[in-house]
Amino acid sequence: MSARSGFFKIAAKAGMVFGALFVVSVLLAAIPAHQQRAYQVVTTQEPSPSAAPAPQDPDHTAMPGMNMSDEKANERAAVNDMTPGHQGHQDAHNQHMTMTAMRPRSPQDVQRAGEIVTQLRAGIEKYKDYHVALNEGFRIFLPNVPQPEYHFTSYRNGFMEAFTFDPARPTSLLYKKTSTGYELVGAMFTMPKRATEEQLNARVPLSVAMWHLHTNLCMPPRAEVRAADWTKFGLHGSIATKDSCDAVGGRFSPVIFGWMVHVYPYEDSLDKIFAMHHHME
Repeated sequence: MSARSGFFKIAAKAGMVFGALFVVSVLLAAIPAHQQRAYQVVTTQEPSPSAAPAPQDPDHTAMPGMNMSDEKANERAAVNDMTPGHQGHQDAHNQHMTMTAMRPRSPQDVQRAGEIVTQLRAGIEKYKDYHVALNEGFRIFLPNVPQPEYHFTSYRNGFMEAFTFDPARPTSLLYKKTSTGYELVGAMFTMPKRATEEQLNARVPLSVAMWHLHTNLCMPPRAEVRAADWTKFGLHGSIATKDSCDAVGGRFSPVIFGWMVHVYPYEDSLDKIFAMHHHME
């Protein structure tokens, strides 16, 4: 084997590892808890798919490269982030969330959004059977933690999403658990946190969808994670600045994870299709 070919093989492996770390990091903040917003453009879509039998799959909760205490704390924050609460909860939530500003909507944007939906629906049709997703390398994120929707994630797709965009190749598939199994309801696209609004807009129009990014995370001192006051720390905590985090000995991250946007292509209007999380009956 030549030195040149050996270098490219090592680089390819390193790229896949990076992609896996990026996707898992994105998903830890991706469990939805964000309030839906309404817009008035309506299109006709197909009904939701039928449910599939419940899978028996291992619990993929490990997050490579993170201290175990931090991992569990972030899992707790992510799970808590699923359920909207009182006004104080929402105020804290707003401190830890950056969302793209809605732009004026043009007919071209609506047409492009429709093309994304059409391609996505065609690309994920086969995944209405969750066995197909698992067989193709998608893995369930936190399957044993009750959630409004479950992310089945492809690390390979997440790596590719950092560089190219294919509406038929989402990072994650979104499933709702039913009494008989899982029902496919949508998908999630991702981009690295360094992406600009222009880059996000080039993928999914900002006049139609809000991309979101989790920010201003203060984690407790490592020795105090188990007994931490989670009204102050984490994604719902009251601490949202570096100064206030430093004052209590915490560990501050101004930006965490990556940009994400959910798409629910089986809904019947653009406001529901590009909602922050699934429209519940």
